[in-house]
Parts: sequence; structure tokens; C-alpha cells
Amino acid sequence: MNLYTRTGDAGQTSIIGGRVDKDDARIEAYGTIDELNSFVGQAVSLMDTNSGIFADMKEELLQIQHELFDCGSDLAYARLNEDRYKVGAELAERLETWIDRLEQNNPPLEKFILPGGTSLAAILHVCRTVCRRAERRAVTLRHQHEVNPEVLTYLNRLSDYFFAAARTANARMHVQDIEYVRSAKVFGRKS
Repeated sequence: MNLYTRTGDAGQTSIIGGRVDKDDARIEAYGTIDELNSFVGQAVSLMDTNSGIFADMKEELLQIQHELFDCGSDLAYARLNEDRYKVGAELAERLETWIDRLEQNNPPLEKFILPGGTSLAAILHVCRTVCRRAERRAVTLRHQHEVNPEVLTYLNRLSDYFFAAARTANARMHVQDIEYVRSAKVFGRKS
């Protein structure tokens, strides 16, 4: 099997049910999700070097990688196809459970923080920001075509997960998050 097909040499690519230009909003949306998935893979690789303290998060991130493929697949349909969608409401609900679990052990948060700290936290912040861009691209696509709305919900919740995971990565390595010095107190703990 050849990895190259030459079918995209003129600037078009196949989607489920048709062909579009490679700069089509649909391609931008699921291409950004693919980019995000690569950064998640980098985060997973960094977890291998930390003697198992991130085993729970590694398992979650591996599951997220599969779900990001599902998101891309759901956005790749040329026409609405609700019967074949892979992303449902339960995925975002499960992310909320994971976020709540991670945040229980994170230090209190009152102000905005700078992305960074450990290498793992830094790449998880990159995941968060690329996820936000993927969400924006999916919203742009929604203005032009019908899309699975659960993908938008999932991406929105996933960026929150990456924020919590980045804070957890720092906390587990005993590295403090650095507060943005001009930030007002914008966060409060739920009681």
C-alpha cells in the first residue's frame, strides 16, 4: 500500500460523502482536532517518565485521543447523519466527572495563572489552547453546515479538562502555578 494517493494534489480532499477544498471550514475544524490529538500524544509520552504518578491521567488521555478521532469523524460528514455520529452527551458528562476529581486535589485557584510549570503542565496548556481553537473552528463550521452539536459541547468541556490536568501535573510534581500578577480574583471554590 502506498501512503500517497496523489488525489489531493490539486488542493481537494475527500470527506464522508464528497470532496472539498483543503481549506474548507470542515477540513479546518477536523484538522485542528488532529493537531490537538498530536499534542495529547506528546503529553502522554511525557507521562511515561514520571514513575506512574500520572497513570490515571495517562489512561484518560489515551481515551481522549480515541474520542478526538470520533469528533473528527463526526465533523467529516458532507451531510447531516445523526444515525452514524459517535460523540454523544455522555462523553462531556464523563469529562466533568474527571475534572471534578482532578480539581479536588488541586490547590485553591483565585486568579488567572500563567501557562507552564512542569513540561507536562506546559504541553497540557498547549492542548487547552489548541482545543479552544478547534472549538472555534467547529463553531465556524456550524455557521455553514449542520454538525453534531455534541462535538461542540465535548470540545468546550475538554479544554476545561486540560486546564485541570495541567494544574494537577504541577501539583503532583510539587510545582506551584504562577499567578498572573495583574489578575483580579476571578475564581472561587464551589462549596
